[in-house]
Amino acid sequence: MGEPVNILAIETATEACALGVRTNANSEITRVVGGDRRHTEALALEMRRALAELGLRPRDVERVVVDRGPGLFTGLRVGIATAIAFAQGIGVDVVTVTSLELLAYGARDLGASGRLVSCVDGRRGEIFAQGFTLGGVVVALDEPRVTTAREVAIIWATNGAPVTFTGDGVERYRDDIAAVPNGSIVEQRVPSVHAALDIAVHRAPDRVVSPLYLREADAVANFATRQRP
Repeated sequence: MGEPVNILAIETATEACALGVRTNANSEITRVVGGDRRHTEALALEMRRALAELGLRPRDVERVVVDRGPGLFTGLRVGIATAIAFAQGIGVDVVTVTSLELLAYGARDLGASGRLVSCVDGRRGEIFAQGFTLGGVVVALDEPRVTTAREVAIIWATNGAPVTFTGDGVERYRDDIAAVPNGSIVEQRVPSVHAALDIAVHRAPDRVVSPLYLREADAVANFATRQRP
C-alpha cells in the first residue's frame, strides 16, 4: 500500500473537538478546536482554516482518519458523518482508529512505557477503558470495556504492578485513580490527533465505518429508565 501524503484527522470522541492535517512536505497542524460540544460548527470551520494554512484544497487530501470511539454518542456521530461525507466528496479512503488506542500512542509519545490503562469519560459514573503495553510497539492487552474508575483502581492496586493511567476519564475521577499506590498519570484530555495521523499512514482503510459505542446513547437509556414500572 502506497503511503498517503496529505491526511486529515478528525477527533470528536470527548467533550473537546480536535483535528489534524499533515502534508506531503511533512508539515503538520493539530489543534483542539472546541470544548463546548459544538462539534459540527467547530469542525467545519477549523477544517477549512487548517487546510488553508497549509496551502491545501479539500481535493488535495488523500486520506481521512477518524476516531470511531468509544466516547460521547453525539460527538462520535458528528465526527464519523463528517469524515465519511468529506471522503466521499473527494473520492478518498477512510481509516478508523479508537479513542483508547490514540490515548495509548499519545502517552507513549509523551514518554510513558510499560503497562497503561486508557480511560475515556463515559458519563453516568462510568468510563470506557482498555489496557495496553507500551514499548517499541503499542499492544492491546484486552478489549475496550465499560467500567468504573473505582473498579480499575482496585484491580491495579491489588495487582501491585507499575501502571500508567491517561485520558479524560482519569481527570474526571482523579481521586480514585490517584489512590493507586503503584500508578502514575499522564495528562491527556483529548485523544492524540498526532497519533491518528501516524496510524493513518500504514493502516488499511475501512470498507465500513461504524462507531464503537459499547453501550446505548444517554437519551435511549434515560427513556428506558422512565418507562420502567
